[in-house]
Amino acid sequence: MSQASGSIASRIVQKVKSPEFKDYITSTHFWGPVANWGIPLAALGDIKKDASLISGNMTGALCLYSALFMRFALAVQPKNYLLFACHFVNEGAQLTQGYRWLQYNK
Repeated sequence: MSQASGSIASRIVQKVKSPEFKDYITSTHFWGPVANWGIPLAALGDIKKDASLISGNMTGALCLYSALFMRFALAVQPKNYLLFACHFVNEGAQLTQGYRWLQYNK
């Protein structure tokens, strides 16, 4: 292993062992978004399913929900980029589902 990659690896290990990282991992700032990832993962899994199963009302509500929480994730201090990423992915998945719903119900 080269010295540069060893240095990077040791910095990562130091960061992971730091009290700040441990505080982050045990906080709701981390576990809230982790738990929230179930929504976009389910939506991504549903993209291949029959469009007749899509609820237009729920898809619209989830689009609004994710748009609001993307804003919230950047408004809190410190900014919660993990929450932002979760809702960014969900927004894309829900917009895809919304498009499929519109095409099916046209």
